[in-house]
Amino acid sequence: MKMNQLLEAFWYILPAYFANSSPVVLGGGTPIDFGKKWRDGRRILGDGKTWRGFFGGLIVGTIIGIVQYFLLPEYYGSLGIAIELAFLLSLGTLVGDLIGSFIKRRLNMPRGYPAVGLDQWGFLIAALCFAYPVKTIPTGEVLFLLVITPLIHWGANIFAYKMGWKKVPW
Repeated sequence: MKMNQLLEAFWYILPAYFANSSPVVLGGGTPIDFGKKWRDGRRILGDGKTWRGFFGGLIVGTIIGIVQYFLLPEYYGSLGIAIELAFLLSLGTLVGDLIGSFIKRRLNMPRGYPAVGLDQWGFLIAALCFAYPVKTIPTGEVLFLLVITPLIHWGANIFAYKMGWKKVPW
């Protein structure tokens, strides 16, 4: 795979990465599950998934796509496509993260507990699925993202921990 293909894959997924990480900084407030419990007696999602974080991530990811358009308009073709793609990547990311939290609660994993694979690939796979109708990337680039995303996720978590935005470095 050529370097420009790797950069294109990274460029494509950038709104999703920002959408996934921004709730750490922008979150707080009312939990998405409103404190309700599932039929197993455990919280549906937990306090870590809030409306402010969800919509903050959606907005940040979409803004990243708009900025990308103005930096490299030929990649998208139109501002409308850039907004639509960034929005869907961001929405997919956040929905994927919510699904991951739901699964973790069912497995009785506490908030913030690392779930290797689920934490790194769940949001990525959901983002790619949501964005599929608008713009896809070649299989090789998807595979590259599957390899690089856990490393980026790990690095971002350590950075957020050192900045005091997260209580744990994972």
